[in-house]
Amino acid sequence: MTLSRNLITDVAGIAIGSAHDATIRSGVTVVLPPAGCIAAVDIRGGGPGTLDTAALAPEGTVEEIHAIVLSGGSAFGLAAASGVRDWLAERGVGFQIREARVPIVSQAILFDLLNGGDKRHLSDAFTRLAREACQAATLGYFELGSVGAGFGATTANLRGGLGSASIAIGGGLAVAALVAANPVGTVTMGDTRHFWAHLFERGREFGGLGAPHNWDGPPQPLPLKGGPGENTTLAVVATNAQLDKRQARRLAIMAQTGLARAIHPVHSPLDGDIVYALATGSMALENSVYSLAQLGSAAADAVTRAVARAVYEAAPTPEDWIAPAAYQQQFGS
Repeated sequence: MTLSRNLITDVAGIAIGSAHDATIRSGVTVVLPPAGCIAAVDIRGGGPGTLDTAALAPEGTVEEIHAIVLSGGSAFGLAAASGVRDWLAERGVGFQIREARVPIVSQAILFDLLNGGDKRHLSDAFTRLAREACQAATLGYFELGSVGAGFGATTANLRGGLGSASIAIGGGLAVAALVAANPVGTVTMGDTRHFWAHLFERGREFGGLGAPHNWDGPPQPLPLKGGPGENTTLAVVATNAQLDKRQARRLAIMAQTGLARAIHPVHSPLDGDIVYALATGSMALENSVYSLAQLGSAAADAVTRAVARAVYEAAPTPEDWIAPAAYQQQFGS
């Protein structure tokens, strides 16, 4: 099995749509899974902002998810879920309760409120952007970097962004990741342009820079961005494997390892790091334990690469943004 795009849309049935607004300097990315898709979530950051994640717990009644929303805007960005929910309801998508249909939409947000821009009327803006993202959703290629939920994102020393990567495991199984990277720490090693994730790179997907020469270890104290509540990396991993909610939760837990490989530090009290897992169910696992372990390992690798791609593909920060000068220098890819 060949995954030609190196994107989460290599998992058949997963559609991705993004929209952003340069005026508010933020955006929304929507994940629209196929019917019957199982979802789970694992939260490791100390300051998460989420909506309807409890419904995805293994003991929850609802078995399928209709959309996952990743957004900037902090708490204001949670309005995006309403836009997605309305868009789905207009198309008859949702959990049926007699004559009613209720779309199951979960959301996670990141903080990008201090990058300048017009931050008035944000709730209305995110509702609009959410509908635009749904309308733009594609099952094929989509843009990475300074788009959607990653538009206003930053790291401790560079602009953040939206990234993705995919892996073919064998026997028809596939797993892929989508990441909006906005961590308190760095994804590059010290003051170099070399990625912590370099050991997991495939081809030259984030520049082929490898390891830095004469590396003496990370600087002390570590460079950190901002303060409490100002950071978060959001991730979605998707697979075509047939999983129940408990297995999907284990997939999300293992995928968190990818954040730890790509970001330093991670899962801090300053971040709201979260990983969603989606299972479309078209491929049965040969072994419910061993195959799941392989799947989780590959998911972590995909998350690692997606984080680095998010920053590598990001555009230089415009000069009028409220951000350190270092953000204005990027990879020029």
